[in-house]
Amino acid sequence: MTPALIAWSSGKDSAWALHEARREGRYDIVGALTTVNDAFGRVAMHGVREELLMAQLDAAGLAPVVVRIPYPCSNEIYERAMASAMQDAKARGIAHVIFGDLFLEDIRAYREAKLNDVGMTAVFPLWRRPTDTLAREMIAGGVEAHLATVDLKKLPADFAGRHFDRALIDDLPAGIDPCGENGEFHSFVSAGPMLSRKIAVRVGETVERDGFAYADLLAG
Repeated sequence: MTPALIAWSSGKDSAWALHEARREGRYDIVGALTTVNDAFGRVAMHGVREELLMAQLDAAGLAPVVVRIPYPCSNEIYERAMASAMQDAKARGIAHVIFGDLFLEDIRAYREAKLNDVGMTAVFPLWRRPTDTLAREMIAGGVEAHLATVDLKKLPADFAGRHFDRALIDDLPAGIDPCGENGEFHSFVSAGPMLSRKIAVRVGETVERDGFAYADLLAG
């Protein structure tokens, strides 16, 4: 099989992309590429504690490939850090990165262009899957997740910390993507067919910062 990394956010889309890629059997997924905000010790955008990330990756059988960025972080600094990580991966014989993106053409084009710059290829196993069907397929397939981050321009703060389940999907306002592909929310997966065991998670306080509501997910 071809060695590859998976772009790992700790959320449901990257987790399901891992599940689909493993089922397909073309790639040997040797590590999970995750951007961590070094100032807070949390997954960038998702706000998930690094402790939970590491427990999740251990359960997924993935070696962590952590890209640490400062806060605040300019796009230039981010791109430099990612390019360095990709060059390191390429030097280890890895030429493919798997993403959980669903339908945003500009994001896909950006990823493809940046990987092409270092001679690597982006893979999108979930591309163009209808998101309402996909969300329900994940839930039926055993994915358990909490909403870790909510964009307050799109959803009320009380969605942060909720389980990603059928009731949540039914409660989403009109125009909100069931998978949050437009950035409406981000999640943390604690169980599913891509994990060897369930990760015990409890929901702490919700903090609002920079237009987002972050549910502090805690181990245990």
